[in-house]
Amino acid sequence: MAMNPNEPGYPSTSSGAAARLGASLHVKGEITGNEDLSIDGSVEGLIQLEDRKLTVGASAKVTADIIAREVVVYGNVKGNLRARDRIEIKKDGSVVGDLTTARIMIEDGAYFKGSIEIDKSGEASGSADKSHSRSTSGSSVSNVSSGSSAPKTVATSSD
Repeated sequence: MAMNPNEPGYPSTSSGAAARLGASLHVKGEITGNEDLSIDGSVEGLIQLEDRKLTVGASAKVTADIIAREVVVYGNVKGNLRARDRIEIKKDGSVVGDLTTARIMIEDGAYFKGSIEIDKSGEASGSADKSHSRSTSGSSVSNVSSGSSAPKTVATSSD
């Protein structure tokens, strides 16, 4: 029996649970939305979740530019990540691309190759003009390109 989306018992992702793209699913194109998303499959294109959290699962393969409030990577991402709040790359995660965010965390064992821009404004605009003015205002990043062993990326900011 099919459920009507307007019925009270209909499953809803707006109640706090994240939408999920399963491991056997492959998406080519653009994903936009206003709910948290967890990806375990593969995505090619653009992922835009302005005010939401994106979780890239351990089995996921993402080749896309990502715009979200928060991005947590357990799997593989190739593309630029722009997060208003923070980006986390977990120990088995891999990111090849440029990061723009207010806060960054890269665990030991993770792989990262690219650049990091610390944008304290929360806009994560990626603008070249803002990049130069922000990077000289107390934020610094050291050893941003690392090999596959244990990266030691540290982002600091003097507030």
